[in-house]
Amino acid sequence: MIILGSTGSIGVNTLNIARKFNLNVEVLVAGSNIEVLNKQIEEFKPSKVVIANKVDIVKVNHSHVTFGEDEILNAIENSKSETVVNALVGFLGLKPTLKAIECGKKLALANKESLVVAGKFIDYTNLSPIDSEHFGLWYLIQEKAIDSMTITASGGSFRDYPLDELKNVSIKEALNHPNWSMGNKITIDSATMTNKIFELMEAAWLFDIRKLDAIIETKSLIHAMVNFKDGSTTAHIANASMQLPIAYAILGKCDTPVLEPVDLVKVGSLEFKKIETSRYPIWEAKDEIINNLDLGVVLNAANEVGVSKFLNSEIGFLDVSRISLEALNKFNNVKIDSLDDIFTIDKEVRAYCES
Repeated sequence: MIILGSTGSIGVNTLNIARKFNLNVEVLVAGSNIEVLNKQIEEFKPSKVVIANKVDIVKVNHSHVTFGEDEILNAIENSKSETVVNALVGFLGLKPTLKAIECGKKLALANKESLVVAGKFIDYTNLSPIDSEHFGLWYLIQEKAIDSMTITASGGSFRDYPLDELKNVSIKEALNHPNWSMGNKITIDSATMTNKIFELMEAAWLFDIRKLDAIIETKSLIHAMVNFKDGSTTAHIANASMQLPIAYAILGKCDTPVLEPVDLVKVGSLEFKKIETSRYPIWEAKDEIINNLDLGVVLNAANEVGVSKFLNSEIGFLDVSRISLEALNKFNNVKIDSLDDIFTIDKEVRAYCES
């Protein structure tokens, strides 16, 4: 297989699955964490490596190293691998998603932005999402009439913070997630709840449903619930690890233990909370976005600018959501009719938010 984003959280867990099931890794694609990449190269011996920056090539312990977005696309097109794991972060992941589909590869997709901005143009035939929430929904679907679907959220870094202190929180505090160890951007997206809106949009495309909602479950043991028309609900319960959805996405089925089962007696109790707009301002746009999925391009572009500004200490934490809401207000009549429209509108929204 090809692993895009091999040094990130999903990439590392994918390699854990590759090790466990003795899977071949043909191509590793990474950013600038060369130290981790070199350890992966030593163990998995890929035939090709692609990195983000030309200046880092000399640091990589491999004879076939290239750099940049075009080389990622070339690696997908020219590889023998039948499976592409796309764990790239952000809008950067869209073109590799489209290329993998164009080449008829099986796509294990952890790049949320691909579906958020281009869901209507994606062929889902060979696509499996790598996400505990969507994996949970897929796991639960039966031959019964479904009324709605619910996914869960951890609540992020500030779920228990006093509301009046949110405007002054530090970058370090924002990156201190209570349940997970993830990359910087997704940790901020979790704290603002933007990530959960992305996941609802993904669910809308993956399962062709619009009756969708999310609630906070503080222990991250319940990942998804399917609400049936007969009034019953089923929940997917599993310990917090991405290795289970990764194993299914790559292998198709998995009869070998991947996780320790949840001991509900030890857990003792579960706590559920409503997602409040007072703590998560972006949530006020949730229904509008689910009912007009073209707005995903706007939200994604605005959010990427906002998160970048916050991580560079240019704005406060609450300004991340403010920028997104202002962009959604300005571009609320957006209409996406082609892939070209996505790239055009993405640039317009970024320019507006940068200014």
